[in-house]
Amino acid sequence: MAARPNPFQHVASELQVGDQTYKYFSLKKLNDPRVERLPFSVRVLLECAVRNCDEFNVTSQDVENILNWETTSKQSIEIPFKPARVLLQDFTGVPAVVDLAGMRDAMVRLGGDAKKINPAVPVDLVIDHSVQVDVARTDDALEKNQEREFERNAERFEFLKWGAKAFDNMLIVPPGSGIVHQVNLEYLARTVFNKDNTLYPDSVVGTDSHTTMINGLGVVGWGVGGIEAEAVMLDQCISMVLPEVVGFKLTGELRPEVTATDLVLTCTQMLRKRGVVGAFVEFFGPGCGSLSLADRATVGNMSPEYGATMGYFPIDASTLLYLRQTGRDESKVQAIEGYLRAQGLFRLYDGSQVDPSYSAVMELDLGTVQPCLAGPKRPHDRVNLSDMKTDFQTCLTNKPGFKGFGIKEDKLATASPFEFEGQQYQLDHGSVVIAAITSCTNTSNPDVMLGAGLLAKKAVEKGLSVKPYIKTSLSPGSGVVTQYLTLGGVVPYLDQLGFNLTGYGCMTCIGNSGELQDAVSAAITSQDLVAAAVLSGNRNFEGRVHPLTRANYLASPPLVVAYALAGTVNIDFEKEPIGQDQSGNAVFLRDIWPSRAEIQEVVARSVLPDMFRDVYTRIQQGTARWNALQAPETQLYPWKESSTYIHDPPFFKQVEPQPAAIQNITDAFVLLNLGDSITTDHISPAGSISKNSPAARYLMARGVAPRDFNTYGARRGNDEVMARGTFANTRLINK
Repeated sequence: MAARPNPFQHVASELQVGDQTYKYFSLKKLNDPRVERLPFSVRVLLECAVRNCDEFNVTSQDVENILNWETTSKQSIEIPFKPARVLLQDFTGVPAVVDLAGMRDAMVRLGGDAKKINPAVPVDLVIDHSVQVDVARTDDALEKNQEREFERNAERFEFLKWGAKAFDNMLIVPPGSGIVHQVNLEYLARTVFNKDNTLYPDSVVGTDSHTTMINGLGVVGWGVGGIEAEAVMLDQCISMVLPEVVGFKLTGELRPEVTATDLVLTCTQMLRKRGVVGAFVEFFGPGCGSLSLADRATVGNMSPEYGATMGYFPIDASTLLYLRQTGRDESKVQAIEGYLRAQGLFRLYDGSQVDPSYSAVMELDLGTVQPCLAGPKRPHDRVNLSDMKTDFQTCLTNKPGFKGFGIKEDKLATASPFEFEGQQYQLDHGSVVIAAITSCTNTSNPDVMLGAGLLAKKAVEKGLSVKPYIKTSLSPGSGVVTQYLTLGGVVPYLDQLGFNLTGYGCMTCIGNSGELQDAVSAAITSQDLVAAAVLSGNRNFEGRVHPLTRANYLASPPLVVAYALAGTVNIDFEKEPIGQDQSGNAVFLRDIWPSRAEIQEVVARSVLPDMFRDVYTRIQQGTARWNALQAPETQLYPWKESSTYIHDPPFFKQVEPQPAAIQNITDAFVLLNLGDSITTDHISPAGSISKNSPAARYLMARGVAPRDFNTYGARRGNDEVMARGTFANTRLINK
């Protein structure tokens, strides 16, 4: 069946913004009352179907199914969706580019043109998952870690640089630039596309589950597998079940001591309890108007943790304000606003709009949100800060599980003394050995980042310090963060507490936490202690952050600093001091916690549009190390048989013009019988490669020393390593 002319050409319209005239496909001209009842996220799906309808890939019936969402969303109806662009990070982006290179080889082998294998939509790949916290707590940590990053990954980076040259529509954001989702939020996101003078909503699929961070900007997008992403790159629609949409009504305002991190951990617990797998969550209500764009992005970021496909905030006045604050071109912002208002995609909270219809509605009064953490093993196991000590002590003796470590009563007081830098220290159950300000979830939010800096300032002024053996680190999601922390005057205080800049990348959040000090590792293992990590990340599954931290808690950046100062999670901050000042007086957390007014004053004078323009102009120019890399300038990649990073994939070597008939699978048997809460971390880990694993044996047989194993994520371009790394998570239990 061949494609036909678009049957919805009659809704094509013109829009005048200033002296520019644009084209767009008007949903209002459908003259269908069902449009206004659709959730805003579903309206974006509808626009995409109307604009791309060709009665082949997208049919009139698909448009009708979306219009009839109130009924069809309950019937598991599939629809096609054609995202505007694809977002990759290097762990998942390298295998995608490897596949494209393999497809080119197959195309040439079959007598075709290699250039026909080429992304048809914009593809942005941000190299952010490779840098590790090899060095921490020093002024040169950033330089040392980036140097080691290039030593380990030069072969991967050379391959990606080849891809940027060989393929059209592919932008590579070099290492050292930032975290993919923060760079997407601050720079890559278009909000509204303008292609050949036709406007349409930005939409994206990414090979990283936290692509949903962009939902906070009002962009429809979510994480997909590599095969789906490659299909979109090659101009194919993806098939998706028309989802139910859970409306999440927000009212009130957050209390002064509550952060966006506390909010997202609360939402995660609520939504996980209800069950929203496969659904969109769309936030609405007057409380949305009180949240900054950065707060919304924090909530959208953890959509995978609460199980939804998206956590969507429709575009409103706060979105436009953020676009201006991040240095976007004013004429583009005006075109975005004009298009969205004309299209009925602009959200108002003044009572003039009727709320859409939702599959179900949940409600949260923002004023009830409490300061909290999540852990010790799952992101939806929220713990109020006031209950933290009691909860941790209960977890110690609970039977092994998500909220238990199975420590016997006579072992609760176990202590492990050790010497470090000539001083004697002691570790106990709950001792903090990693404290990391990390992850796009929080480092994109100036309020919590500057809040952490102000807390550090007050702590230093009180004479407080962090024990030198605790691995503290600061890994922001973009260079903008460094600029506003510097202008805000808090960098010297963060440095003094050991939170020196270690790199621009995921780092501890993805498991690139690096090694602990040998003395610390020995102290933990000798007494089988439940050591703790506190991080401002989005995932804390067993074995992810570090193999030796059995208790891992997600927290806001200010709380990360607080627990580093305390040195333990076994503390009640309300009743117990965090330390003593220069005069020996007790200092409580409340004594150094910055007020909302203090934070907002520093944010207002420190976060400036010119910072974003400066940082992202320099990103386009590349770094000295990146620019010095030599990459082949060929249409086909010259594979190296000796490479343990990049391997010619076997999947396309037997491809023929006509696919073979599908064969039945016979005599199959169960490989693994697993429990609940199995994640991609268990199926295909991204972290360190154990020295006793099949992947390690494969690498050592090829002359790779354990020091140079790198991570599973960094070696995803080699199918031989990944086949041996499947289900390699050390905490996985096969029944």
